[in-house]
Amino acid sequence: MTRGNGDTEKEQSDSPCLRFPASKLLVMDPLNKVKPWVRDIAPYTLKPHRVAIKLNQNENPFDMPAEIKDEVMRRIADRPWSRYPDFEPTSLLEKLAAFSGWRSDGILVGNGSNELIEALLMTVISPSSKVVIPSPTFTLYQLVIRILGGEVIDVPLSSELQFDVPAITTQMTERKADALIICSPNNPTGCVISEGDLRALLKSSDGLIVVDEAYHEFSRSSVVPLLNEFENLVVLRTFSKAMAAAGLRIGYLLASPALVEQINKARLPYNLNFFSHTVAEVAIERFDLLSPLIDKMISERDRLTVELASIDGLKPVPSNANFIVVQTSLSPKRVFDELLKRDILIRDVSKYPMLDNYFRFSVGTPEENDRFVTALREIM
Repeated sequence: MTRGNGDTEKEQSDSPCLRFPASKLLVMDPLNKVKPWVRDIAPYTLKPHRVAIKLNQNENPFDMPAEIKDEVMRRIADRPWSRYPDFEPTSLLEKLAAFSGWRSDGILVGNGSNELIEALLMTVISPSSKVVIPSPTFTLYQLVIRILGGEVIDVPLSSELQFDVPAITTQMTERKADALIICSPNNPTGCVISEGDLRALLKSSDGLIVVDEAYHEFSRSSVVPLLNEFENLVVLRTFSKAMAAAGLRIGYLLASPALVEQINKARLPYNLNFFSHTVAEVAIERFDLLSPLIDKMISERDRLTVELASIDGLKPVPSNANFIVVQTSLSPKRVFDELLKRDILIRDVSKYPMLDNYFRFSVGTPEENDRFVTALREIM
């Protein structure tokens, strides 16, 4: 009998795919091969919104200065694109060493600091590991630790949304934690850990203490000098915030050279493309062009803190970052929705621990901030 495609019934039956009855075919669900605890984890996601005023991702509202862009494009045009980037970005490491005040052999660069968080945790976390994390904070830490099978020990912030150092110390000691991760300034609350408190934690623990300094430029402080004293300290930084390069994905890690050598084993080859590499170098060389923009964001942050405090129903939490978390008498979802109607996007953080009646926004340009404040006055 002839089929529509010209094959005969006999030819069909001779096909290797039809030699066995369907009942004997192996049916396999690939999800059975996924770690059970991974299937239970919610992914890190962000709903896309197109708006005129975007204040939801702690970005720098000021674009990279044209002088930096022009110099980057000149250098990129002069090099062959068919060649891999340097396997070890020696020139960038040397510039980062001078810029940060730490030694070049103790620095690792990555495709954003998120990649370096992952590489660090892949190196040190096993299913028996315990990691203390103050909460609420950046959710990626917990996500990666749990994927690796480690145990997360949450330590809530104080009622004033500050680091509860005695509670952190207790959990580190009693649970014999392998690591502590502190985001300072903390996302989403903007609090910082003092040098004295951090020094005490470093002295009292034999675990790694990781400080994520993604927003340190806005606090005008850094824990990097402590690297000279403590080999169990790791510092993470990024070009995404103050350095106005979120779209280029550039981060770097600072730690003892011996530890960096081990973390480097989890880094993928050629992880930083030469375009991003070049942007990082030029941004460091021309930091004089970026520094005034950082000052402007700090000034706007402080102005917004005062203005929002004058609006009935709003209570901004003092911040050391380029964002502010705000307690609201209305539901955060309602504030979010009303602002979205006005073409303004913020972050509803009410699902975070301790923040059920809070929203977060990042500092915009002065013009954006004025529109934002006006909108909030109308809504409240």
